[in-house]
Amino acid sequence: MATGINIKELFGEEIDSATELCLKVFNEFEAPEYTKYGAEEFCRFIRNRGFISLLRYFGAFDGERMAGIIAIRGGCHIALFFVKGEYHRQGIGRRLFERAKKECGEKITVNSSPYALKIYRRLGFKETDGEQSVNGLRFTPMEYQEVKTG
Repeated sequence: MATGINIKELFGEEIDSATELCLKVFNEFEAPEYTKYGAEEFCRFIRNRGFISLLRYFGAFDGERMAGIIAIRGGCHIALFFVKGEYHRQGIGRRLFERAKKECGEKITVNSSPYALKIYRRLGFKETDGEQSVNGLRFTPMEYQEVKTG
């Protein structure tokens, strides 16, 4: 478990840094599972300023270094969720998800990439449909529902 990690909301130039982190991690871990067209579509998607402006970003920082991000839209949909490779399996993704849960409430949706399916399942997400492909982007719709204990 990574200690000394700070989670905070991102603004301004930090969002540009988050976009670059997403592209780097996507190219390293996700792109190999996509066609060239799908990988190019992701790059267009993430550089779309109109789309980016609709998101709330949260970053995980190791000192001044951004280790991962999660971005939500519409109050309850995870649009982006990336952690740098050297920080994988240290609990940073879970901490980012817990921060997003505070913003989202009891129900959260995501369109998971093939690479991230296992990660989302470990966080408690369930598939709501089979794998789909839109403009070369492969994803599986998933949902997280907070279980209330009485």
